[in-house]
Amino acid sequence: MIDFLHTYGLMFLVGSWPNGPIGGFAGTIILAALGLAGAFPFAMLVGIARTGTGVARLASTVWVYTFRSIPLIMIVFWAYFLLPVMLGTELPPFWIALAAIIVYESAFLAEIIRAGIQSVPQGQVEAARAMGLTSAQTLASIQLPQALSNMIPSLLNQFVSTIKATSIVYIIGVQEAAFSAQQINSIELTGALRTYLVLAMFYFFLCLVLSRLAKVLENHLKDKQMGLIAQAG
Repeated sequence: MIDFLHTYGLMFLVGSWPNGPIGGFAGTIILAALGLAGAFPFAMLVGIARTGTGVARLASTVWVYTFRSIPLIMIVFWAYFLLPVMLGTELPPFWIALAAIIVYESAFLAEIIRAGIQSVPQGQVEAARAMGLTSAQTLASIQLPQALSNMIPSLLNQFVSTIKATSIVYIIGVQEAAFSAQQINSIELTGALRTYLVLAMFYFFLCLVLSRLAKVLENHLKDKQMGLIAQAG
C-alpha cells in the first residue's frame, strides 16, 4: 500500500497537473466550491421567495421540489446533451458539470436560506416593522445578517455533500477524484480493490475534517447565542 501511495498519491491529489488539467481531489474541491459559490446568489433569491407569498413563492417552491427530487446524474446528462445544442457550441466537460451542480445545489441551498431566515425570532421582525422599516429593509438589516451567521454550519455540511456528489461527473470526462481513480485502475488492471479503497479513504478523511469543522462552528455559534441571551437577561 505504501508503494502504491508513493506511486499514485500525487495523481489522486492533483490528477495529471502540471502536465495537464488539474484533477484529483484538487479538482473535486474546486468543482464543489465553484458549484456552491455559483448556486448561492440564485439560491438566495429562491430562498427569499420561499418565505414570501403569491407567484414568487409558488415558482420558487416548484424549483426547489423539482431539483431536490431529481438525481444529480440526470441533471448532468441533461446539461451534457442540451447545453451544447442551446448555445450552439461545444463546452468543456468541466463547465457542463459546473452548470449541472449549480442548478442542483441551488435547490438545497435555497432551503437552507429559507430555514435561516425563518429561524430569526418573529418578535425582532415585528419590532422592526413597528419602527417603520419596510419588509425589504427588515429582511436586509435584521433577518439576513442573523440568518447568514446561523447558516454557516449547514453550508459547510452542504459542501461536504457536494464533494461526494461530484464523483458522478467522471462519467462525462471531468477530471476529478473518481476520474483519477479510474485512470489509475486502468494502469494497474489488477488493483481495483486497492485503488477504490484509497479513493474511499481520501473522501472519508476530507469529509471528516469538514464535518468536524462544521460541528465546531455550530457549537461556537450556539455558545455565542447563549452568551448574548445571558447578557440580555
